[in-house]
Parts: sequence; structure tokens; C-alpha cells
Amino acid sequence: MPGPLHGVTIIDLTSFIFGPYATQTLGDLGAEVIKIEAPGGDKQRFGLKQNKSKNMGSTFMMLGRNKKSVTLDLKVEEDREKLRALLPTAQVFIHNVRTSAMNQLGFGYEQVHAVNPSMVYVHCVGYGTDGPYGGRQAFDDLVQAASGGADMILDNSGESTMRMFPSYVADKVSGLHALYATLAALFHRERTGEGQFVEVPMLESYTSFLMVEHLYGASFEPVVGHVGSTPALSPDRACYKTRDGWIATMPSGREGADSFMKLGGIADFYNSEEFLAAEGAKAKVALYNKAMRQAASQHTTEEWMALGEQHRIPIMRANTMDGVLEDPHLKAVGFFEVLKHETEGQWRSMKPPIKFSKTPASVRLNPRKPGADTEEILGRIAKKSKAAE
Repeated sequence: MPGPLHGVTIIDLTSFIFGPYATQTLGDLGAEVIKIEAPGGDKQRFGLKQNKSKNMGSTFMMLGRNKKSVTLDLKVEEDREKLRALLPTAQVFIHNVRTSAMNQLGFGYEQVHAVNPSMVYVHCVGYGTDGPYGGRQAFDDLVQAASGGADMILDNSGESTMRMFPSYVADKVSGLHALYATLAALFHRERTGEGQFVEVPMLESYTSFLMVEHLYGASFEPVVGHVGSTPALSPDRACYKTRDGWIATMPSGREGADSFMKLGGIADFYNSEEFLAAEGAKAKVALYNKAMRQAASQHTTEEWMALGEQHRIPIMRANTMDGVLEDPHLKAVGFFEVLKHETEGQWRSMKPPIKFSKTPASVRLNPRKPGADTEEILGRIAKKSKAAE
């Protein structure tokens, strides 16, 4: 069965992670994604990445499925003309190139609109063009820094380390904003026939994501207390070591925590002499965290998983990154799929996580070699031109 976006064609000029994460997801949902690459291929194909061949790097493999690759040199008028010929066949045009550069190439919004007035034109930018940062270069680290995200990575004493979260999380979160923006604009197009210009700025997208809980006291004017969610930023918000691994737990209130501690051999913690004698909330919280760690250490991870289910305490194994591949739930749902690739042998893909009962998302097309679909796509346009004659 085709995905919910079957019949939608997307011309994709994005690079790095922000845009490609959005377009891959659109492809998973059934859209035909035509990735336009310069001669030599997308930069994400190369660099210091683990790979089997030089132009199929690991990150590209994770972002390149369900996309067709067309090689065009947009510095050459002949190839620009080929891209113009594709515009009437598509519903979405998405890129992360500077506005001035796209205008110079002939593919700014007004220029594309003139060829296809119903086009949804999505521009992935670092910073909104209305502000003083508009037009500046943006990368994940820069946006994590500007958003306040680096200030949220704390050391064990609760002091800010001003370090980046160890993932390109600003890119991927912004990619999801680009995804829903594109879907909303397509919905408007379906109802009215109108295309439109859509700007998706990283800084604003990522800051809105982070600050849901972290505006905290600044949710009010004047500010009540402070910015930054106290529970979310606690240095004790961490996994607990078991006899053979790690778990995370979120027991509900005193009753849930007391049940967890009793299962770990600590009876009646809240009425213990040490807890009752502790002065102040900070001292009591320290004793609580010490007791939780001590209780966790009394059973294996599997024992805690069983006890959590039996006693209705929210407990989950904490996997290492390697361990995620062996997680029993992810294995049971077939989340990691080992597929055959035309040139790379076997590769591991992650199954689209969302379920549709009527229009399922799917991996239909392996990551492609540079320009693998140029002949097919441009040939299709040539056939239409001949038919029109």
C-alpha cells in the first residue's frame, strides 16, 4: 500500500542534516523525493565517517533512503534549464542555500513561483530573516549555543559546562519543524490550490523546542523565580546502577519511591531516623537519592524489569549505545532492519516509527549512488515534452 504522501513530488536541494532529515521523512511517508546533487555528490557522503565506499558515508546512509539522486551542475545554464523543466512536475521545492545565491541561480521564490505558482517553497535557514542574525552561517553547535542549550549540560555538582548535547539535535529537531511546515503548506495547497513561501529557521525552531519547560519562571512577566526547569536540570536526574547494568525509574510520589526502596531492601525509608533528623529539603533529597541508588544495586536489570511490571513501578533498562541494537522491544518490533543494498552489501536501516493502518510509511528505496536516477528523471521530462509537441 502506498504511503499517505504518495503522488507528491519533492525537489530536494538540502544538505547536511537539517533539511535531509525532513526530506527523508517525507520520503518515508510516500513522497517521491528527487535529490539534486552537484557533480561529485552531496558533502554528507564523504568526510570522516565510517563507510564501505568513499561516497556512501554512514550519516548519508541514515539520511539517504527513499530519495532519487539526480546530478546537475547549477553553475551551468544547460543544467539549470533541466531543473526548471522539473519544477512544473513537483509540489514542493526545499533547500538550505542562501537567498542571494538562489536568486542568482534563478531559483529564488519569485522565480520558482513564476514557473509553478502552486509550489510549496520551503527555505531551511539558520536564523529568521527578520532578525539581525538573518543570513549568518548556522550549524548545529552554533544553534545549540545561541538557544541556551549548552547552558543546560551540567556537571555532577549542578554547574553549567557550556557543552553541546552529544547529538546533532538542533539539526534534527529543526528538520521535524520543516517536516510539519511542509505538510501544513501542502494541506493548504490541497484546499486552495495555492503555493506559498515557508521559512524554517533553526534558532527559533530549536529554542521553541527547548523552552517548553525551561522558560519556567519566565513564563510569567515579571519573572517568577528563575529560568530553567529545576526538576529537568537536576544533576541527580540520572540512571541507577544495578547488579549488572543500569535502569531508569520514575516512581510515583512517596508511595512509589517507598515501594521501590522496599524491593531493594530498604524498609520504611521515610520514617527512618536518618531521614527524619535531616535538616532542610536539600539534605532530605540527598538522602533520597542515596537510598534509591543503594536499592537499585540489589537486583539485576532483568529482575528490576520484572519487579517494575509486577508492582506497577515505571522502570526501564538503560541501554548503552551498543545495547540499543539488542534491546528486546526494538528487536521484537523489527525497528532495526538489515537490508540488501545494490552497491554496499547489507546495511542497517531504522524502520519509520509511525504506524498508519491505511497508508503505511516504508523504506522503498535504498540510499542511492550520486546521479543514479539522473537518466530516469530527466528522461521522464523529455518524454512529457515530446508528448506535448
